[in-house]
Amino acid sequence: MTSSAGRARSVRARDARWRGALAVLEEMRREPGVTRAGVAQRLGLTTGSATEITARLRELALLVESPAAVSGRGRPTTVLRPHPDGPVVIAVDVRQEDWRIAVAALDGRPRLAEAAAHASRDPGQVIRTIAQAVQRVRERHEGRVRAVSVAAAATVRHGRVVQSAALGWDAVDLAALAPEPGLPLLIGNDATLAGAAEARYGAGAGVGTALHVTIEVGVGGTLVVDGRPVTGATGTGGEFGHLPLGDPALRCPCGALGCWDLAVDGRAIARHLGEPPPPDPRSYAQTALARAEGDAAVRAAVGRAASWLGRGLAGLINALDPGIVTLGGFAEPLRSAAAMEFGAALADGLMSFRRPDPPPVVAAVLGEDGALHGAAATALDQVLTEESLGAWAAERPG
Repeated sequence: MTSSAGRARSVRARDARWRGALAVLEEMRREPGVTRAGVAQRLGLTTGSATEITARLRELALLVESPAAVSGRGRPTTVLRPHPDGPVVIAVDVRQEDWRIAVAALDGRPRLAEAAAHASRDPGQVIRTIAQAVQRVRERHEGRVRAVSVAAAATVRHGRVVQSAALGWDAVDLAALAPEPGLPLLIGNDATLAGAAEARYGAGAGVGTALHVTIEVGVGGTLVVDGRPVTGATGTGGEFGHLPLGDPALRCPCGALGCWDLAVDGRAIARHLGEPPPPDPRSYAQTALARAEGDAAVRAAVGRAASWLGRGLAGLINALDPGIVTLGGFAEPLRSAAAMEFGAALADGLMSFRRPDPPPVVAAVLGEDGALHGAAATALDQVLTEESLGAWAAERPG
């Protein structure tokens, strides 16, 4: 009979093995293409321990090793990559005009699987269409999908969409996007997820407090502290576009007056030009930027929107004290197109002690894939746990 002390030692040994395995997988995720020697050095592992852990991970179809490029003298090492038959997650990006689905393996990098424009604005039809696509993607990765994560152009509260001014939706249920019972379904705001990804893998990496601001249809973003977005008591934090920084005479589709949303995106540029609200504010804004060089009226409208962007950003910097600001979506092209107007408004809005040394304001590097990166990262946070890996190991033959 095994003693209680023996059982405890066995449990501790098993937990230690999983901790080592998780640490190796996290390094592979943090730096795709990392070498086994590099992982061992960063984690303080002996060569023998690194070899033992990676061998176990190969057996569990969690990673593969391939020879690294030879550089200088020394024993050749190997590059760690996700196993081709290993676990994956599905990331879904639901935007104003279209949707996209990507698949990410344990390196966390989303690879586009399906995409299409919305054929209807009806939420039920949109969700059914996406659910069918998710099911097709799951079937192509039979037995490997461990979670579905959705980035929605919507306000998300307690993991549920409660409102989307961009899509014209009120509360909607996205439960149908989980193609099988028991498969985790994670739902987040697209700008929040993009900001979290930018802080982990992009321009904000290594900065303890990063502010991400993006313009698509309106303004979104998040404050990321030590790699985690600050989402508030119910998950709705980061709705920067609904701060009353705009014209108090304008009613936003969200129901509030004076939202910053209406001062900076394509709707604002159209209004300054005396044109009706565009059906696709993002495309309209991109067209306006292309016209601005040869049209003084368009140039002035773009400059006004850039001034409002700088003014609002100054308020966020004063309030949140970030170490860096990353600009996503249309925000960076708008700033670049009217740099003088943006810069003057930003400087005028900053508290005087901040002006000599403001946080850097830089372009996000993940581009339009930021929300997919964030959705994949959130899903992998759920997958890379002792419990989840234990379940995966239990499903392996032998």
